Amino acid sequence: MENEMVKKNKNLWGKILIVILALAVVAGIYVYKKAEEDKLNNQNTVQIDSESAKEEELPLEISSVDLDEIKSYGLPFVIDFGSDSCMPCREMAPVLETLHESWQGKAIVHFVDVWKNTTAANNFPVSVIPTQVFFNADGTPFVPSDELAQEIEFTLYSSKDTNEHIYTVHQGGVTQEQMRKIFAEMGVE
Repeated sequence: MENEMVKKNKNLWGKILIVILALAVVAGIYVYKKAEEDKLNNQNTVQIDSESAKEEELPLEISSVDLDEIKSYGLPFVIDFGSDSCMPCREMAPVLETLHESWQGKAIVHFVDVWKNTTAANNFPVSVIPTQVFFNADGTPFVPSDELAQEIEFTLYSSKDTNEHIYTVHQGGVTQEQMRKIFAEMGVE
């Protein structure tokens, strides 16, 4: 009787060992295939840079803002926070459209309708619309010259913790001529 029990236990442990080995083999195959898939995906990933931004046409209207992605293009940019329903914003729309078309590959012009995309401006100092946020090609906030700052009112925002300059903002409408002056200081002609 005792011998039979020992045999059953050995058989049971043998079966358990076979199940564990089978699970280990399946897990190993899954990990291997996942690693190969990730490797293939990484090979197909294209690094975004200013050259690819020059080749692809970026949209004027966006529904959310990914600053890291926009900065990765290596071009100066403006994000205009407004609405299709706001009169001053509608007056600015042709300016944005014209500059968006003429600056493809030189600068990025984005528009976000904050009434349609209510959370898009959450991380930005937007209290009225339209509000424009300006960044240089290197991803740093634009700092206007004294001469330009006398002509166009800008607000420079700094981090409360580090006092680092994080945003340069203009509130209200901007004419095409003013926008061209701003971008001329950022190197866009």
